[in-house]
Amino acid sequence: MSTLLRLATAGSVDDGKSTLVGRLLHDTKSILADQMDAVERVSRERGLTGADLALLTDGLRAEREQGITIDVAYRYFATPRRSFILADCPGHVQYTRNTVTGSSTADVIVLLVDIRHGVLEQTRRHLAVASLLRVPHVVVAVNKIDLVDYDEATFRAVEIDIRHVANGLGLTDVTVIPVSALVGDNIADRSSITTWYHGPALLEVLEELPSGDDPRTQPLRFPVQYVIRPQSGALDEQHREYRGYAGRIAGGVVRPGDEVVVLPSGRHTRVVGIDLADRELDEAFAPQSVTLRLSDDIDIARGDLIAAAEDRPAPTRDLDALVCWLAERPLVEGARVLVKNGARTVQAIVRTIDAKLDLDTLVGRAAERLELNDIGRVRLHLAADLPTEPYARARHTGAFLLVDPQQAGTLAAGMVVSTDPDGGDDTDWVI
Repeated sequence: MSTLLRLATAGSVDDGKSTLVGRLLHDTKSILADQMDAVERVSRERGLTGADLALLTDGLRAEREQGITIDVAYRYFATPRRSFILADCPGHVQYTRNTVTGSSTADVIVLLVDIRHGVLEQTRRHLAVASLLRVPHVVVAVNKIDLVDYDEATFRAVEIDIRHVANGLGLTDVTVIPVSALVGDNIADRSSITTWYHGPALLEVLEELPSGDDPRTQPLRFPVQYVIRPQSGALDEQHREYRGYAGRIAGGVVRPGDEVVVLPSGRHTRVVGIDLADRELDEAFAPQSVTLRLSDDIDIARGDLIAAAEDRPAPTRDLDALVCWLAERPLVEGARVLVKNGARTVQAIVRTIDAKLDLDTLVGRAAERLELNDIGRVRLHLAADLPTEPYARARHTGAFLLVDPQQAGTLAAGMVVSTDPDGGDDTDWVI
């Protein structure tokens, strides 16, 4: 049975990321004939002897003119063994926020490294993002191997640097592959030239990786996004008394009869029905979007969390968290922000900035502020209870956004390290 894998690409500018994505689309026969004809025509007009596959992915006019990827673009392709959703993320440091967005739902990050330049600051930043977001798998494609005459020693030196950085960030599942996106070496098929490399080609790795976590091993987490209660507005009289809670299951499995708790109120109740469109389900699991009906008529609003009664997060007003700062203006202690966790938004104040990650040494350094694209550790005090939990335990309910309360713009992507700010280690960047 074909399974779905979500992947995100990352890499510095000019590392060949767009060409790699184009090569994957081309080699998996995911390009329409007229698209390929257009790429070949434009390539000839530019004086190229072959098709520039990067033209397949740089969809915006500004991207084509500047030769860089600006916005996250989602591509879809498939092989006989698996379907893929690919988030093509920008490489320019200015668009790190887009990389964070594209990586946040990925099962694997494919990180491009130009073998001639080796590990750069942007490489470290992207690996740090993969670590912070707990992306399950990382594949590093050491690109342009053809430009160093397929030299093994050059590849091995870069591989050692990559693994040193990855180990420092706590990344354990890292695969390093020598590739040439331009020529196609070790992309869809193993290259006959890199005889010293005995590992799989990139597409082989992507076809074999497990996708996502098994929801059956996770406790139920159901953020309520909408309360459905039509009352006198019901088109059908039998729905006049209907009361359901709609949302997307963030983790776990739910069945009629399950005892659940509504947070932050702490009220207990049971699930009596699960609705999906016009049919009723015996079971639902992450990431399905469904409507739950409960046995008790209790006060539940958008932003509340319905969780497994036997395994639930404790609402808290204090967070120890890692943030990737995405705003032009710096973050300083005492700043007032909004914390958006799932469908719930609460006011908060930045109590302290404990450290900023030094991308060269991978050590936290004392800092008074966080600038654009800095990764830092902060402590937040919330104005209301928030039913969240450590990101290491629950990827969806442990993530949040910091939002500007005046402009409503996104300031940072955050991951909860602990709901006990006095119990953590300020220098531990592995969450």
